[in-house]
Amino acid sequence: MQPKHAGTLYVVGTPIGNIGDLSQRARDVLADVDLIAAEDTRRTGRLLSSIALDKPIIAYHEHNESKRAEELVARLGAGADVALVSDAGMPLLSDPGFTLVNAARAEGFEVRSVPGPSAITAALSVSGLATDRFAFEGFLPRREQQRAQYLQRLDAEPRTMVFFEAVHRVTETLRAMIEQFGTDRHGAIARELTKLHEQTRVGTLGALERELGDTIPLLGEFVILVAGAEREVSADSRAIRRSFAILSRELGPDKAVAVCAELAEVPRNVVYRLTRVK
Repeated sequence: MQPKHAGTLYVVGTPIGNIGDLSQRARDVLADVDLIAAEDTRRTGRLLSSIALDKPIIAYHEHNESKRAEELVARLGAGADVALVSDAGMPLLSDPGFTLVNAARAEGFEVRSVPGPSAITAALSVSGLATDRFAFEGFLPRREQQRAQYLQRLDAEPRTMVFFEAVHRVTETLRAMIEQFGTDRHGAIARELTKLHEQTRVGTLGALERELGDTIPLLGEFVILVAGAEREVSADSRAIRRSFAILSRELGPDKAVAVCAELAEVPRNVVYRLTRVK
């Protein structure tokens, strides 16, 4: 049961670049709450200053989530209204907040969404890729082997895939996607969304890789989108992997690749890519 005179937790979307995207409702909520829990207090402080607000701010990030969640739930119990914001966009989408929202709900406090900008939907809307169904994958693993394994599990994914990536890893991530999905898979790169130097480039993954560092400057914040696999190709990919797993035990990897390629009537490099045989 919700405590009497309990506070409310507001999950507030903030601009991903352009301050003009902050909604009037978000401004009103930020002005009315007793406390703001922010991923980066300095960044949120600048946001509040830009709209002439001065509110108490407490740091809430991935390194202190559990401790801060307890403190904030206690504040809710004391009747304080709390706004949760991330550095940009909607909290919880590759940003902290999951622990707090669930802790607040577990104690019976009201949790309300104040929706706002999101790099996910912004990138999808201008990508030219299918938007009726999509999968948000966030940031890929940093280590090469784990990243390759993660992408391999997505090879048959039929939905458009959306990834976030740090600028210093964009090149290696795109190369890993090409190795798994092939140079001809379509995709898009959205950079600096809603900001002065906003840019969206679409094309095959191979073409996008050639543009990196040239017509696509390695500056700013990146969203990478990859078209989903065609269903027929996905089914063939699974069959090739199953066949290779069985044949390689008896024939060895090289011979198994040759046999799988012949049976599936595809080039050997397709089998190499699907099974990651070097």
